[in-house]
Amino acid sequence: MLLLLAFVCLAGALVIVGQLVTKPARARQASLRRARAYAETEAVAGDPLLERLNDRYAGRLAHFAGRLDPRATEDRIGFKLVSAGLAKNVSPIGFLASKVVLGAVGIALGVLLGAFTGSPLRALFLGVTGGALGFFGPDVVVTSRTRKRREAMRRELPDSLDVLAVSVEAGLGFDAALARLGEYLEGPLVEEFLLVLAELRVGESRANALRKMADRVDIPELTAVVNSLIQADQLGSPLGRMLRIQAEESRGRRQIAAEEKAMKAPVKMLIPTAIFIFPAMFVVILGPALLKITEVF
Repeated sequence: MLLLLAFVCLAGALVIVGQLVTKPARARQASLRRARAYAETEAVAGDPLLERLNDRYAGRLAHFAGRLDPRATEDRIGFKLVSAGLAKNVSPIGFLASKVVLGAVGIALGVLLGAFTGSPLRALFLGVTGGALGFFGPDVVVTSRTRKRREAMRRELPDSLDVLAVSVEAGLGFDAALARLGEYLEGPLVEEFLLVLAELRVGESRANALRKMADRVDIPELTAVVNSLIQADQLGSPLGRMLRIQAEESRGRRQIAAEEKAMKAPVKMLIPTAIFIFPAMFVVILGPALLKITEVF
């Protein structure tokens, strides 16, 4: 019965988290359905029960998560989600609520597993460990996603700057060059440039939009490019030449980073070699000799 109860709790938690994660997509689909129903003069069905429950309790769960972790404010979580490229799919409130749900599921599973062993102390330890893993696990996932996204941006930066430089040298303005970049390339860095273009179109100044992008991405290479763009815009320097120089420097930094990783590879190979390969070699080489010695004595 305890195992069945654990599976039921886990399934319910997964359903709630799935509803929270897919809430923006379902909202867009509901808007499209309402638009089609308005054109066809048809009634639109109401929201499902789980969505209404999420709307009612997600804010309370997010507030409880903020009390457990004072650093997990809505603004900070929103900034982390934007840096990880998850802001379109996950809202800060939904993320905080999912942390509470996963922490509760971890506590329940840990206590149930400890109860099977018959040790209250072990059940308490497993419950606390499971709750901590469930509560802080989403933060680890977001941090890993942010790190991978930044690495992808570093790889895409030289090519993106080349496209911008060619577009500007061909006579296009900076805004048109950003639009042309979105037509020819794709990736997280292109998405950030397109976000800058959207901010420029709604009236944001070029310097502020670029600084916001540098703060979101937070990689030194792009920060240097942003500073150069702002300086060129303020001093009236030609953007094409500056972008070409920045692209060459970024490509050189990327090559140096690749060479550095290649130099670190032999050192990193020592650990698996010492753990997995050397013992097997010793057994193969010294095994027959040890057998002969044991036969003699």
